Amino acid sequence: MTAPAIEDLLRELTPQVLGTLVRRHEQFEGCEDAVQEAVLAATVQWPAEGVPDNPRGWLVTVASRRLIDQMRSDHARRERESATATEVVPEDVPDTDDTLVLLFLCCHPTLTAASQTALTLRAVGGLTTAEIARAFLVPEATMAARISRAKQRIKAAGSSFSLPDGAEREERLGVVLHVLYLIFNEGYTASSGSELHRADLAHEAIRLARMVHAQLPEDGEVTGLLALMLLTHARREARTTAAGDLVPLDEQDRTKWDRGLVDEGTELVKASLAGPSLGPYQLQAAIAATHADAATAEETNWPQVHALYLVLERIAPNPMVTLNRAIALAETEGPQAGLALLSTLDSDQRMAGHHRLLSVRAHLLEKTGDTARAYEHYRRAAKSTASIAERRYLESRAGRLRT
Repeated sequence: MTAPAIEDLLRELTPQVLGTLVRRHEQFEGCEDAVQEAVLAATVQWPAEGVPDNPRGWLVTVASRRLIDQMRSDHARRERESATATEVVPEDVPDTDDTLVLLFLCCHPTLTAASQTALTLRAVGGLTTAEIARAFLVPEATMAARISRAKQRIKAAGSSFSLPDGAEREERLGVVLHVLYLIFNEGYTASSGSELHRADLAHEAIRLARMVHAQLPEDGEVTGLLALMLLTHARREARTTAAGDLVPLDEQDRTKWDRGLVDEGTELVKASLAGPSLGPYQLQAAIAATHADAATAEETNWPQVHALYLVLERIAPNPMVTLNRAIALAETEGPQAGLALLSTLDSDQRMAGHHRLLSVRAHLLEKTGDTARAYEHYRRAAKSTASIAERRYLESRAGRLRT
């Protein structure tokens, strides 16, 4: 097995092994350290000696030994030593996957969204603290402290390593999906920095969403979220020029879209919409599928897109949903109708000075022929975004109007 293949295998197995250890020993930090040591040992031994027949069992065994060694040497845990040190290190590992339980633990409701995201990427995604810090443009020490506080809060909350039941499970699953959605969005369109994409985060979100879908294949929102990610990620190669400049949806070369991802995402959308209920991820996936179904921007079924946004706005009100509905409305009823809907967002403090609102208004003003106001809004939008790629694009739109 090649080194990259071993790396992929270890990334897949790490959360499974961590889940097994946390379930058995009911402690997070010590188990995570032990698993990381086992993974490090594997990266050294497996390329030279070959991958064992049961790689997951190998990792569980090595990590369990590391954990027992840690407990034996930890005098503060002397009372626990007698019970734990005499355990038989497991050679035969049950064929169970605790990844979903681990995801629920990392997305504990006592944590902030930022902490949930960081802990999920660390414990379930297998990213190092340094990698996560680079992705979110914060110092490694800051991210390390955030992750450490998250673990302590989970410990203080007295959380058990098990799936919650009933309504609590549904609520917690919603948090899990939201965290994966945030990770994907940051990977697909970085909120700051020189690059428009952070492909590693987008790929990781898709991998984790596939994992959840494999365990909950009948859940419409889980299926919808995976479909949304695949359909959106399918456009990645067409979203930038060779120089890294942003290409908007209506100008993209659709032959560059990944047809494999489009087809898979479209089938998942159909499956998700066949269920008895309808949620925001299913609707967003249906919108993405409508765009993917059009061979050209001109062939887009805008009345259907607008109708889907209307439903989405009713079940999950959000200013960004209204903003996107304004774009669809402008395509069906003209830019003035879109501008009228945008005006309803002016009093929303969440949107005050937001570059998306400014840029969409500039786009619709340009369509009406009001190039002077469009120019001003493009300039304001460019100054309001921390993304260098988006800023270059908005400045180019403004520059085009001034010439």
